[in-house]
Amino acid sequence: MTADVSKNLTLAETSTKTLVASSSKARVPPRRPGFGTTGKNCIVKANHFLVKVAENDLHHYDVTIRPEVTSKLKTRDVMSLLVEQYGASLLGGRKPAYDGRKSLYTAGPLPFESKEFIVNLLQKDGNAGSSKPTRKEQPFKVAIKFAAKVYVHHLHQFLRGRQLDVPQETIQVLDIVLRTPPSKAYIAVGRSFFSTSLGQTGELGDGLEYWRGYYQSLRPTQMGLSLNIDVSARAFYEPILVTDFIAKHFNFRETSRPLSDHDRAKVKKALKGIKVELTHRTRSFKITGLSVEPLSKLSFTLDDKRSQMSVVQYFLEKYNIRLKYTSLPAIQSGSESKPVFLPMEVCICIEQIYWLLLV
Repeated sequence: MTADVSKNLTLAETSTKTLVASSSKARVPPRRPGFGTTGKNCIVKANHFLVKVAENDLHHYDVTIRPEVTSKLKTRDVMSLLVEQYGASLLGGRKPAYDGRKSLYTAGPLPFESKEFIVNLLQKDGNAGSSKPTRKEQPFKVAIKFAAKVYVHHLHQFLRGRQLDVPQETIQVLDIVLRTPPSKAYIAVGRSFFSTSLGQTGELGDGLEYWRGYYQSLRPTQMGLSLNIDVSARAFYEPILVTDFIAKHFNFRETSRPLSDHDRAKVKKALKGIKVELTHRTRSFKITGLSVEPLSKLSFTLDDKRSQMSVVQYFLEKYNIRLKYTSLPAIQSGSESKPVFLPMEVCICIEQIYWLLLV
């Protein structure tokens, strides 16, 4: 093969590849003739609402939070505080949409390509048995860096029938934008939102109740971009004392007796991960387990680091609460190295989602 022939073949191959690549999104099949000319026109009511999207492209930014936060609720708190503190100044007045993980979206560019922020999130601290609970600020370093543009043009081209490929990324970003406001007002579960303000609640039994809510999702249709909204319902824990919850959930007729090893294992599995509030103080805890010993045998070291006091005696002297269910194990919160033990009868289940995998 001569050099000229080889060169011509290479140029032809390159030209073919370029033609295929450049035309992959530009191919438009012939329009269907006579569309909608037969049959009878009628009006159909549906739970779809047309959405108008501006022509402006969106801007995607990568978000890194240090120290790392696994809770989406906490990451949203951090980012909400950041927007509150720096929105009018360093963010140029933009109101970003945040996915709760590592992505931030704005309707226009931020005044920087990359920037770090320090956010001090107010937290409550102090052992439940401590006489000196404190409130402290936890600093977080938030790095925001430009990642890419999200081109809305491709979505408009698709909706006008000029592009075959669905711009799924753009639709997902718009979904995040639409989920941002309700995520701040309601409890979000995937694409659904729940609140006691969205409809009547009802008891399900076993210490559970149902909440009403709604589901929303953006869908491309032949008429344009549509917001699909549907009613939804979900099981939540009743806001009742933990002692009442285990009595209802396990049909215990007598909660003053000690639990067998089998019952203790069942109760521990059902309670693990639940968030509770105290009846005598403005504190909340996440249950990590149960004490091995019953409440009557538990004690802790006082603030002076020298004296020991039983939990039962402490609640009587400190809060004038005479504990009744001292044969039950205590709720355990905190870490294994620094556990916090709480009587079940002073803990109320916070309104939260009931996950079937927990029981």
